[in-house]
Amino acid sequence: MRFLKFGIVILLFLAAIYAVSMNFVDESRSFTIEKEINYPVEKVFPQFNNLQNFARWNAFFSDDPQMSYQFFSPYEGQGSSMTYRNLKNSGTMGEIFIRYENPLHTLRYQLFEGKHNSPYLIDLKFKTGNQKTKITWIIHTPKQPFLKRSLNLINEDYIAEHIDRSMKNLVHILANKVDKEEQRKNLKFDSLMVEDAQNQLLLGINVTTKNMKNTLFKNIVMNHNKVLNFITMDLGKRDDEYGAPVMITDADNFKDKEVSYFYGIPLSRKLEISDNNFSFRTLNASRNYVIYYQGSYAGRIKPIQQLLLQAKKDSLKSGYLQQTFLERPDDENNAVIKLSLPVFK
Repeated sequence: MRFLKFGIVILLFLAAIYAVSMNFVDESRSFTIEKEINYPVEKVFPQFNNLQNFARWNAFFSDDPQMSYQFFSPYEGQGSSMTYRNLKNSGTMGEIFIRYENPLHTLRYQLFEGKHNSPYLIDLKFKTGNQKTKITWIIHTPKQPFLKRSLNLINEDYIAEHIDRSMKNLVHILANKVDKEEQRKNLKFDSLMVEDAQNQLLLGINVTTKNMKNTLFKNIVMNHNKVLNFITMDLGKRDDEYGAPVMITDADNFKDKEVSYFYGIPLSRKLEISDNNFSFRTLNASRNYVIYYQGSYAGRIKPIQQLLLQAKKDSLKSGYLQQTFLERPDDENNAVIKLSLPVFK
């Protein structure tokens, strides 16, 4: 009995401390988060004013495979809206509205969570320059009742973390959409260049095959289709959610009777994979010697030798050769490949 009384006293004491501390916590909060990405506002803004695009890269939605959506006309700009709900957790649901739009400059969202009548207000400002876009998120949290004001103490960190992941997803989607469009325009074939490559996460397959005329390329085509079908059919990825396929090999294995390689397609993040035939591989950021090549697949050997020779002349060590297929590998006589050789001291 004495312990019960002691416990009640402790609970009352803690409740009193909570009540006093909550007097210093606002019933709602406002905070600002700024991000910058290396794409012009003309490419960035449509990812925000079209809620179907927005739901694809926003981590709050894209991280949850059980999330279901409905979109309502108009499908972009002021007046558009969507509802969401989790198929397994009925408590996760809500509505988003675009209440205001100044094209390429500002947007205002209203986000209602669950059955709450008080929404999040999210103002977005876009400022562009030098082919970059600065995005300012101004977030006003809903008013919380006295007993729930402690939520305002953790909301900012939670939202900031989601925005950070969301922007990484957005950059990946824009990279796939924009780079596929722009890369072809700016290709300079057969010239050795130096490029700084960013990290890439590849999902693919390890292969060993004979290095004979026609056999190798046919094997590449077969495994390209296998990996692509897994990503598009089994994982349900769209063509702007993955990058150009990369084949990783020893740089000089074109001389061997057998060739071992990893053939993978870039994704933005790791997923749970149930098929053991496929695995993830990370390409770390590196400085690369690069040659863009177009011609028969067998003809790639000469530019590869050129890359190796340049590394030797510069007294640099080299890593695994990366062959990025800029066009689908289906014509052995007309391959379009980016040959990249990581180099280091």
